[in-house]
Amino acid sequence: SGIHVDNLYMAKLAEESERFEEMLEFMRAVATSKDSLTLEERNLLSVAYKSVVGSRRASLRTTILLEAKEREASDTKPWRTELLAAYKCKVEGELEKYCNEIIGLIETRLIPGVQGGSQSQVESQVFYQKMHADYFRYLAESREPGLREETALRADASYQRARQIADKSLTPTHPIRLGLALNYSVFLFEVIGSQSKACELAKQALDDAVAELDTLDEESCADSSSTTLIMKVLGDNLRRWSEEEAEHG
Repeated sequence: SGIHVDNLYMAKLAEESERFEEMLEFMRAVATSKDSLTLEERNLLSVAYKSVVGSRRASLRTTILLEAKEREASDTKPWRTELLAAYKCKVEGELEKYCNEIIGLIETRLIPGVQGGSQSQVESQVFYQKMHADYFRYLAESREPGLREETALRADASYQRARQIADKSLTPTHPIRLGLALNYSVFLFEVIGSQSKACELAKQALDDAVAELDTLDEESCADSSSTTLIMKVLGDNLRRWSEEEAEHG
């Protein structure tokens, strides 16, 4: 329909202009107006939410650092502490709002819209399950210990569901499967605090991809640049985590 085409065009225009909140509004309208998204629409929706939530995550990290610095300062002022706490609360509220919004959209529309058995639908199932897990991870990062565990469990369950489908249906060099291994291993390391599980997962994904690389056909080579990039990040993380594990072990 005309409205759909307009929203899609405006989302791309907003992205070019780096107006990500507006891009998110346009892509949410696209996602709620149809049963399933095309590859382009799926990626645009992902970029919109990742950009909007990413800026809140960065703001929250900065605010938490400033709050800690203020508490430790010799000339600390109660009014500054109060303002920082209020500002942190505002950023947390925005983060919660956007994360819950995309989680709801994934659960009610996006995953139900890709339940067929075609390869593109299977790829989308993994993509959305990973995305579902990622936003629970972002929520877990920002929550107090009691709520953090419960939210982390929900992230873990979605990462595991995504892995079950990916391991069965996607090749080890597929960018979505590798991206899933990357994000899940980061979650295990940073949120769960399990260095050994994170290293094990990253190493397995890397080993499987290296073994498979020689079998890439011409069609798959289009994805090979993103494959190589994710493999590099996995390798960097694995080296860093292994060194930390050795230091603390």
